[in-house]
Amino acid sequence: MRGFASTSAVDDYTAGFEQGKADDSPLEFTVTVTADDVDRLVDEPEHEARLEGTVTAPALSATPMKVEDGRFNLLTRDADHAGARQMLYAMPLVTEDGRRFHLEGFKQIHDDKGLDLWKDTTTLYVTVHEGGEDGPVAAKGIVTIHVADFAKQMTTMRGGLGALATFSRMFAGSLNESFGGVFARPSAFNPDAPPREHRPLRTPPPDVHFFRTEDDVELRLTRFNGGPKGPVILSPGFGTSSYAYTIDTTDTNFPEYLVEHGYDVWVLDYRASPSLESGGTQFTLDDIAAYDYPAAVAKVREVSGAESVQVMAHCIGSLTLLMSLALGLEGVRHSVASQVTLHPRAGVLNELRSGIYAGNVIQGLGIDTLDTDPGEDPSWAEKLYDRALQLYPSGEEDCGLPFCRRVMFMYGEVYDHDQLNDATHEHLHEAFGVANMTTFRQITRILRADHAVTHDGQEAYLPATDNLKVPISFLHGEKNRLFTPEGSKLTFDYLVEKNGPDLYTRTVIPGYAHMDLFIGKDAARDVYPVITAELDRFN
Repeated sequence: MRGFASTSAVDDYTAGFEQGKADDSPLEFTVTVTADDVDRLVDEPEHEARLEGTVTAPALSATPMKVEDGRFNLLTRDADHAGARQMLYAMPLVTEDGRRFHLEGFKQIHDDKGLDLWKDTTTLYVTVHEGGEDGPVAAKGIVTIHVADFAKQMTTMRGGLGALATFSRMFAGSLNESFGGVFARPSAFNPDAPPREHRPLRTPPPDVHFFRTEDDVELRLTRFNGGPKGPVILSPGFGTSSYAYTIDTTDTNFPEYLVEHGYDVWVLDYRASPSLESGGTQFTLDDIAAYDYPAAVAKVREVSGAESVQVMAHCIGSLTLLMSLALGLEGVRHSVASQVTLHPRAGVLNELRSGIYAGNVIQGLGIDTLDTDPGEDPSWAEKLYDRALQLYPSGEEDCGLPFCRRVMFMYGEVYDHDQLNDATHEHLHEAFGVANMTTFRQITRILRADHAVTHDGQEAYLPATDNLKVPISFLHGEKNRLFTPEGSKLTFDYLVEKNGPDLYTRTVIPGYAHMDLFIGKDAARDVYPVITAELDRFN
C-alpha cells in the first residue's frame, strides 16, 4: 500500500496526507498476512492474523523499518456505527538503528451513498506513534492499494481450496451485510444460529401479567418495579413488541433508566405486538384505542393500587393513546406522546404510500399481513414482495440489510442508522415482526384526511377535545422522516387553542429521527432525561 504521511499535520488524516504529499513524504508498506487456521479466522469475532514485512517512511527512517509481531483483524464490527466494518492493522516497527515506532491503521467500510466499495476496502487511515502504541503521534496520513498491486495481491494468496473458499464466503458475506443492496441475502439474520446471549438487565425481576380486553383479546404487561414513582406504562409502536424498550444492546435501555430513577415501570404489549397471538390478526386503530388502553390502565391500577397512571407512548402507540383519551379513557393523569399525534404528517415515502393506496393494493393481492421476517418457507406472494423491495427507494437510510429493507418498505425510515450502535442494528429484528394490512389501510386513510379518523372515515376524535384536557407532553425527533415534526406541532397548537396552554408542552430532540429516540446508542444521555423530567413533573 502506498500514500503519504506528515510529521507536522498530525491531527487529521486528510490533512496529513495532503501535507505529506506537498512535502514529498511518502509512506509505503509491503506485508504478508498469515492465518494458521482459516476456519478460526472466520469464526472468531476478532478474525486475527499475523503481519510480517517492511514499512518505508523516509521522514521517520532512512531505511525500511521491520514489522515485528504485527496483527491484522479482518472485517470486525464497528461497535459505534450500525452496519459498519473495519479492517485493523497494528504494526510494531523497529528501525535499522534500533529505534521503535508503532503503526496503527484502519479501513472504514460503510454503505455510504454511491458505489464506494472499492474506496472503502482499499483506503487505510494511518497513525504512527513514536516508541509504542501509547507514544506521541509521529506521523499521520492515508495509504491506498493501487489496482495493479491489488491484482498482484490476488495471485499471492496461498492455502487449500477449502480454506480459500471459507475465506471468500466470509469476506463476501461481511461485505454483503454492508453493501448488499439488491444482492443482499433474503434474511437479515441466520435462523439456524443458536440464541444469542443477552446481558442481564439492571432491573428488578420482571413480573408478567396477562389480561384480556373487553373484546376478548389477550394482552401482556411486564412490570419492573423500581420504586415509588409512577406507575408509568411504556407503549411501543405498531408491529413492534415491548422488546423495543427492553432491548439489551445499549448500555442502558429506557426501563433501566426509569428504574434507576425510582419508577414503577410497566411495558405494554398491545394487540399489535408481534410477540402476541393477536399480532397476526386483523384489527383497527380504533380497537386499540377503545379496548387495549382501557384494559391496560385498569390492570395497572388494580395490581399497583395506584389511583392513576402515566403513559409514555411511541409512534402508533402514541396516536392510539390520544385517540383513547379522546374516547374518554380514565385513570391517566399525564401522557408523553412521542412522534405521532392526531395530525400525523408523513415523510416522503409514506406520502407516496398513502397517495397510491399501497395498503389497499397489497391486500387486494391477497396479502393480509406483512412481516419483517420472511420465514423459512415464504409463499409466492412473499417471494414477489422480496423481489420488489430490493428495488424500493431507500430514502436517506441506504442500508443493504434485508431486514432494514423490509422495515423501509413496511413503515418508512424508522430509525437513523447513525444513531444506532452495531449491536442494535444487528439484533433489532428481534423487536419487529408481523403487521396487518387492515391497520395499514386505516393509517393511509388518516394520512389522506390529515387527522385522526376511524377506520371508515368517521370523525370520532378531534371533536372530543374536552376529553383531552389532561397534561400531555409532546415529543418529536428533529430529523424524523417517517412522521415529520410538523404533525406534533399541529396537534399541540390545536389543543392549546381549544383548551389553553397550561396542559401541554412540546419538545423537539435535536439530531434524532424516530425510533432511535429509544434505541439510540446515546439515548440515555440525550433523550431519557428529557422524558423523565416530564414524568417527574406529574409524579
